[in-house]
Amino acid sequence: MKLNAGIITEKLVETKAFYTKTLDFGVTFENEFYILLHTPNKEAEISFLLPNHPSQKPIFQKPFEGQGMYLTIEVEDVDKVYQDLKQKGIKIEIDIRNEPWGDRHFAIQDPNGIGIDIVKYSAPE
Repeated sequence: MKLNAGIITEKLVETKAFYTKTLDFGVTFENEFYILLHTPNKEAEISFLLPNHPSQKPIFQKPFEGQGMYLTIEVEDVDKVYQDLKQKGIKIEIDIRNEPWGDRHFAIQDPNGIGIDIVKYSAPE
């Protein structure tokens, strides 16, 4: 089984630019109303769809309203990703830190208001 999360948004252009330029995602497929992106290692995908598109049934037409969702991206070197994003001028929403349960992480936000937690998991000390 494979999961592909999808977000319905008017911001396809901004979203594509953010994920490809900021996080180095690639484009798996795209047309005028849909884009499927993959992580750099091609292990995971996420899709974005224009709202109210006539090709879609009502369940896939209402736009995401910017609340109640987050993504987690696990990386090998969270400090390097943090420095790379800071150098790109990306706003850091939660500064890099260690958690008592073992995570080292920071957070940014995509153009749709989705929080993205970038993390390196490790055992608690």
